[in-house]
Amino acid sequence: MTSTASPEASPIAGHERGARAYRRLGAALWCAGLATFVLVYCAQALLPTLAEEFRLSASTASLALSATTGALALAIVPLSVVAESWGRARVMTWALALSAILGLLAPLAPSFGALVAVRAAQGVALAALPAMAMAHVTREVAPRWLGGAMGLLIAGNTLGGLSGRLVTGVVADLGGWRLALAVIGVVSLLCTVAFRLLLPPPVAPDPPRTRLRDIAGPLRTHLADPALRCLFGIGFLLMGSFVTVYNYLGFRLLAPPFRLPGTLVGLIFLGYLAGTWASTGGGRMGDRFGRRRVLWAAVLVAIAGVWVGAPAWLPAVLAGLLLTTLGFFAAHSVASGFVGRRASLLPGGAPAQAAALYLFAYYAGSSVGGSLGGVAYDHLGWPGVTGYLTVLLSGALVLALRLRTVPPVPVPPARAS
Repeated sequence: MTSTASPEASPIAGHERGARAYRRLGAALWCAGLATFVLVYCAQALLPTLAEEFRLSASTASLALSATTGALALAIVPLSVVAESWGRARVMTWALALSAILGLLAPLAPSFGALVAVRAAQGVALAALPAMAMAHVTREVAPRWLGGAMGLLIAGNTLGGLSGRLVTGVVADLGGWRLALAVIGVVSLLCTVAFRLLLPPPVAPDPPRTRLRDIAGPLRTHLADPALRCLFGIGFLLMGSFVTVYNYLGFRLLAPPFRLPGTLVGLIFLGYLAGTWASTGGGRMGDRFGRRRVLWAAVLVAIAGVWVGAPAWLPAVLAGLLLTTLGFFAAHSVASGFVGRRASLLPGGAPAQAAALYLFAYYAGSSVGGSLGGVAYDHLGWPGVTGYLTVLLSGALVLALRLRTVPPVPVPPARAS
C-alpha cells in the first residue's frame, strides 16, 4: 500500500518552512486558533459554577458549551462555501471581530437561557473561521510542510482551549462567571487585532464566487469518497469523546471521593499543554511515517487513557487525562491535514468544502456527543462515562483501520511536489 505521506498537494506553490511569510502565517493562524477556542470552550470550566448558580444538572449546564458548538456545526458548511470567495483574510477577520463583540455581551446575560442564546450566536459568528483557516493553510503552505503547518494551527487551538478554561476558572473563583467571560471577550479582541497585523498577503487567489446551489456537486464528491467519509466519522467520534472527558471530569473531581477545591479542579486543563505538543508532533509524524499509520495509533493512545483514568485514584485520573489528550490532538491534527490533501486531488474536490464537512462532523460531535456524555454521567456516574467513551473511541479506531484499505488518490505528475 502506498503511504499517505506521499504528496497530496495544491497546484500552487506555497510558503516554505523557515521563510518569513511562513512564520507570519503560522503566528497569525495561531492567534486565530487561540481566539476561536478561547471563545468556544471558555464555558467548559464554568459548567459546575453555572450548574450550582442556576440549579441545573450537569447535562443541562453543558448547553452553555453545546449551544455554541451545535450552532457552529449547523452553520459551518453553508457559510464556509459562500464565504471563501469573499476573501479568506477578510472573512476570518470579521468572524473573529464579531465573535469577540458577542463575547463582551455574554457577561450581561440576565438568565441562563439568555446566556445560551448569546453563546449560540457566537457559534454562528465563528462558523466560517475554522474551515477557512484550514483551507488557507492548505492553499498557502508548500505541500511538504502542510502537516507541520496544520499542527501549528491546531496548537493555537489547544492553547486557546487551555487559556479559556484556566482563565475563566481562576477569574470566576475571584469575581464570578460574569467577570470571567468579560476577560475572555477582551482576550479574543486582542487576538483579532494581532491576527490581522500578522497575516501575510495571500499567494493563492480566492476562488470564484460560489452560490449555495453550486455546492451539491462537490458535496457529493466528498461524501462519495470512502477515505473522507472515514475521516468525517473519526472527527465526530473523537470530539464527542474528548469534550465528554473535559466537560464532566470537573464534576467528578468536585464530588466524593476526591472533593478537590474548585481552583485545583481548574488546573486539570493544564493537560491541554500536552495537546499543543501532540498537535505539531502528530502532524509531522504523519508527514514522515504516513497519516494512516499515525492516525490509528493515536486513537489507540486515547482509548488507553480512558481506562488508565477509570480508577478513583487521582494520579491515575491525571495520567489517563494526559494520554487521552495526547491521543486526541495527535489524531485530530493528522485527520485535519489528511482531509485537505485528499480533497485537493479528487476530481471536483474542494479543500475548503471538505474542511467544512470535517469540522461540521467535529463540532456536531462536540455538541451531540458531549451532551449524551452528560446523560451518561447523570445516570451512571464515571463508570457510565468510561463505557460511553470506550464505545465512541472504538468506533474511531475501526474507521482509522478502515482507512488503511482505501487506496490513495493518484497524484497527477503536474501536481506532484
